[in-house]
Amino acid sequence: MRPLDLVIGLVFAGAIALAAWRANVLTRGGAIAALAVGALTYASGTLGFTLVLLAFFVPSVLLSRIGRPRKRALIDIGKAGPRDALQVLANGGVATACAVAWALTHDVRWAFAFAGAYAAATADTWATEIGTLARRPPRSILTFRPVTAGLSGGITLPGTLAEVAGALWLGVIAVPGILIASAAALSTSSFGASFTTRGAVIVTLAIPLAGIAGATLDSLLGATVQELRRCPACERICETDPHACGAQTVRVRGVPGASNDLVNLLATAAGALVAFILVQQSAVFWRHP
Repeated sequence: MRPLDLVIGLVFAGAIALAAWRANVLTRGGAIAALAVGALTYASGTLGFTLVLLAFFVPSVLLSRIGRPRKRALIDIGKAGPRDALQVLANGGVATACAVAWALTHDVRWAFAFAGAYAAATADTWATEIGTLARRPPRSILTFRPVTAGLSGGITLPGTLAEVAGALWLGVIAVPGILIASAAALSTSSFGASFTTRGAVIVTLAIPLAGIAGATLDSLLGATVQELRRCPACERICETDPHACGAQTVRVRGVPGASNDLVNLLATAAGALVAFILVQQSAVFWRHP
């Protein structure tokens, strides 16, 4: 990680974070968190890793603009509005840590883990943005009973298809991104692996599979572990405390403190872990620097 790359990353990430803040995509705190994530990502993997980050961020912003009147109703649940610092770190914190690990080791498994984390975040975001627009009400991933649109743990057919599409999209972008980052770091000597045909196929699918696995875990945790709360003032079910109306809410299900941000963090960690393990198991041998 070169100091010059960190400076360039701060400039690029600062410009994007400022634009996102002015467009009301991020809060002030969210913009600062995005600045840190973007700067460290560029400093670790230069344009290659930044391409992966943008492949998550840009489509997610564009998808959030689709059906905005309907999505405004999700403010009551806690799923609408500009993203704050915790939301930014929940989606990008694990990936950033993996990027830094790759910069320190030039071990390509960390590069795939970085992409796997963003694949999980992308798959989950696309599923949410498209799934909330489905005509039919979502159903619980556990019981298949109808649930309120926007609540964690609910799935729809359009949302599931969007989840798979998001994971595939990130996988398509990530492979050249990793190659660009490796070339920029001149790290080809730090990674030597001989792949079987089966192993090569697994490596190609590692990132999409990691994304789907992470997004699926997100839904499972959302239906079980994550807090579900009720607002006594307006009798609405939500996921935040306080509620959008300002009243304190009461937990009716889930583990205390298990917020949507925590679930997102665990989901991206799962995506990173799955990608790391798949690439590890696909190589016949590894050579480290």
